[in-house]
Amino acid sequence: MIRIQDVNIKLGQFHLRDIELVIKEHEFFILMGPTGAGKTVLLEAIAGLIPVTSGTIALGGRNVTRLPPEKRNVGIVYQDFCLFPHLTVEENITFGVKYHPIDREKARSRFDRLVELLDLSHLLRRLPINLSGGENQRVALARSLMVAPQVLLLDEPLSALDPRFREEIRHGLKELHRNSNITFLMVTHDFAEALSLADRAAVMNDGQIWQTGTVNEIFEKPRSTFVADFVGMKNLFPSSFCDTRACIEGLEIELERQPANSKGYIAIRPEDIVLSRKQLVSSMRNVFTGIIKRITDMGLYYEVAVEINNITFTSIITKRSLFELNLREGLTVNLAFKTTAVHDF
Repeated sequence: MIRIQDVNIKLGQFHLRDIELVIKEHEFFILMGPTGAGKTVLLEAIAGLIPVTSGTIALGGRNVTRLPPEKRNVGIVYQDFCLFPHLTVEENITFGVKYHPIDREKARSRFDRLVELLDLSHLLRRLPINLSGGENQRVALARSLMVAPQVLLLDEPLSALDPRFREEIRHGLKELHRNSNITFLMVTHDFAEALSLADRAAVMNDGQIWQTGTVNEIFEKPRSTFVADFVGMKNLFPSSFCDTRACIEGLEIELERQPANSKGYIAIRPEDIVLSRKQLVSSMRNVFTGIIKRITDMGLYYEVAVEINNITFTSIITKRSLFELNLREGLTVNLAFKTTAVHDF
């Protein structure tokens, strides 16, 4: 559906470099990365709002690189909604119909379906100023979908919403995708959104794509220190490798397999590290003893930093576990993790 080949874009000092990306038909694909990575630039290039310096963009097998936005059959929804403040909800939704050759009966049928799907029937006479954030976002989605685009581009549609509205729109996006033939491409800097919405994703930084794959692949097997840090692998260490062991400042960690290189990095997700005040008896081959240096309340869980040989490991535990183990700073604890939890690159 979307094929991007060797795309380069220069905007002042910013440069989008050598972008290669293929998104399948009816896929829900997420483009992730920090602020300033170039995600929105790529999105707007696909929509035809920013010119491409070199390379090609194809939609549905059709080269659209030099076509104007109205010829691409693409809808785009921004995080700030961009609704017309002087038009009612109904007028906002139907605004684009006058610029597209859509049969009147089909347009009415599509309008009724979107209003029902996005639960907008009681809001049709209201102005955007009288809507909540979640309601405004649903209207913006309906407006983009009203013209039946092949591709729907979503630029951080959840970032401006509070948690309640965010969950509401996330559910709405899932339903919309499930009940349409539209290909979704969504930009976000929140990895949790990718986990809940997408099957495949790409991670961008500094104008380049660093990794593409299923969300699970990116989550479990990052290929660089940047991606590992982005997906929350707080335990990230430069290492030297010998057979199936990683050496970090004298500490030897058992690996599942022998790495291809003699030097690199290892990464361990904090939720894969087990803490205990008793001697651990298990199949886990990496068992160490250390001192708790810091306990941080993260709301729904606690982060516990444990120092071993001047190396700090971070583990995540529930509040219940923290109280049951009676953990506190300065306490000696046992720490363990499986060889399969250690990722090398």
